[in-house]
Amino acid sequence: MGFELFIAGRYLLARRRQAFISVISLISTLGVTVGVMALIIALALMTGLQRELRDRILGSTAHIDVWHVGGVENYEADVKRILSVKGVVGAAPAIAAIGLVEAENGAYAPINVKGIDPRLEPSVTDIGKVADPRDRAQALGVLTGRLDAIDRVSDEGARGVLIGKSLAEKMKVTLGDHLTFLTLGSTTLKPSGATVRPRTARIVGTFALGLYEFDNGYAFSSLEFGELLAGKDRPERIQVKVDDIAAAPAIAREIESKLGVGYQAEEWQRANKSLFSALWLEKMGLSIAIGLIVMVAALNIVASLILLVMEKSRDIAILKTMGLSSERVMRVFMLQGLIIGLVGTIAGGVGGVLLSRLLDKYQLIHIDQDVYQVTHVPFVVRPFDLTVILASAVVVCFLATIYPSRQASKLDPVQALRFE
Repeated sequence: MGFELFIAGRYLLARRRQAFISVISLISTLGVTVGVMALIIALALMTGLQRELRDRILGSTAHIDVWHVGGVENYEADVKRILSVKGVVGAAPAIAAIGLVEAENGAYAPINVKGIDPRLEPSVTDIGKVADPRDRAQALGVLTGRLDAIDRVSDEGARGVLIGKSLAEKMKVTLGDHLTFLTLGSTTLKPSGATVRPRTARIVGTFALGLYEFDNGYAFSSLEFGELLAGKDRPERIQVKVDDIAAAPAIAREIESKLGVGYQAEEWQRANKSLFSALWLEKMGLSIAIGLIVMVAALNIVASLILLVMEKSRDIAILKTMGLSSERVMRVFMLQGLIIGLVGTIAGGVGGVLLSRLLDKYQLIHIDQDVYQVTHVPFVVRPFDLTVILASAVVVCFLATIYPSRQASKLDPVQALRFE
């Protein structure tokens, strides 16, 4: 391949009269570079967003929720049985209540109250973490106060609650303030109508879990207070954390089998199926759209090689009369197109990875947390995605060389030199 590679290199680096061909080759190379860079950055954006959302969701909720008809009668015994399942690293009971909360200053907001066992909850969610006060923007866990304070009852009989950071800012409340909860579970039906019994609690801390839905509309209370607000006498489910989130479906089926009839387990994949299906579809659509740039660059390679064949028809004819076979002529132009593709792909790959890392490190692109749940766009380049992009770009560029190379190999020396 030494001779064919030498000729291909000379044609690519043509000077003087053939400088126009070199400019076209350069433009083709830049087209491949831009296309590969754009595809890498687009996939890194979607992969990073998916991973960030997944991590935030799994930090705020359990990997598996185990439900029982009528509630969990003896959650301590069930927690022990669940912990004996291989792959389970944490289990904790929970109960939920929905309603309104009103502050002493008159501010009110809709709220979800989650009753938990503060001893067990840190084994399944990030609420047990103590946030670093030096990094409040990205801190996750308890920001102020203590999680175990929700079990305490004040002198006036008020229970303790932790509320989300955004909710506390919206209602303009702080530690020690009292809140009044009105929930469906505390509603009593009488002949004269429905009566709602308000429940009072005191703020003993604030938290941040990184999801706007939780930070702006959730409160954590003790199991006992959660049961009062929900109007039930037992927890409604047990949350489970596993060591391998990909194995959650299999572990969920094993838990159902171990606990027996009446128990149903739902893994995080099923609970968030619509969200991640939409993200996957968006990722594929964006990849296809950006991938068309590489196709356009491949068409540029076709055009540049066709122009080169027309420009070099005399040289091809002379080489053929000197004994160069059609197959070797074809290799010359295939190598030229392959060099353009390789140089553009490598440059695009390096540029795409470097730019993705810079965008991720310095968090240069900020988005609306109310919509996307995160404050900035994370960029994650997976080795598998990078390999597929680079290999696909090289293959597309190689396929683009076939037609003009075959046309060059079919050139008739007699017709090419007839009027020379």
